[in-house]
Amino acid sequence: MKVLGVIPARYGSSRFPGKPLIDLKGKSMIQRVYEGAQKATLLHTLVVATDDQRIFDEVRRFGGEVVMTSTTHQSGTDRCAEVLRHFPDHDTVINIQGDEPLVSGLQLDELLGAFHDPAVQIATLVHAEVSAEDLQNVNRIKVIEDLQHNAIYFSRSALPNMHYAKNSVFPWLRHIGLYAYKSEVLQHIAGLAPCALEQAESLEQLRWLYYGLPIRLVRTDIETPNIDVPADLEKVLPFL
Repeated sequence: MKVLGVIPARYGSSRFPGKPLIDLKGKSMIQRVYEGAQKATLLHTLVVATDDQRIFDEVRRFGGEVVMTSTTHQSGTDRCAEVLRHFPDHDTVINIQGDEPLVSGLQLDELLGAFHDPAVQIATLVHAEVSAEDLQNVNRIKVIEDLQHNAIYFSRSALPNMHYAKNSVFPWLRHIGLYAYKSEVLQHIAGLAPCALEQAESLEQLRWLYYGLPIRLVRTDIETPNIDVPADLEKVLPFL
């Protein structure tokens, strides 16, 4: 297995413009993400994928590898697929979130370990702790799985509807948005048309399920905070 790690990084975030370049105690966020991802033992190549010259120059400044990509991509998955064309000898790709400066190399290795099973085409991380607040929070994505630990459905809502249950206990899982793909599968899903389920929930992984692609769920106990809006800095800075 030869693994390509891709860190998609956009400058024009609507909720936090310029986020990859913010200073986090002497290092830009994109540098901290890059250096954290480098600690994964299963990565062979690590690349930042951006459509902005400022981010491109910053990655070059600290010695990282970076590829300039199209400005028209709708998702990090599409950006990863474009980068893959530069590295055709890699058979597996991991999509690393560019807003997690505390990213754990061990967490990335946990996800990539799923591909020791040759049946796995796409894998993503989940956490078994789901609070009552999480169930009501539309930004906390809930997942239900089948017997083989493949995803049945992802939702912003708490599915199934527990109104009909005899008790209130259900084994929900909370999605952690790291994805890894076999290279040929990544190329395939980048060409799929959006579906109604995806558009209803605004979750691109529902497109993959709609087209019949299994998504293996990998449990992790490791969770690192991301920086989505400026207020999130307060929860990250103490750990740096």
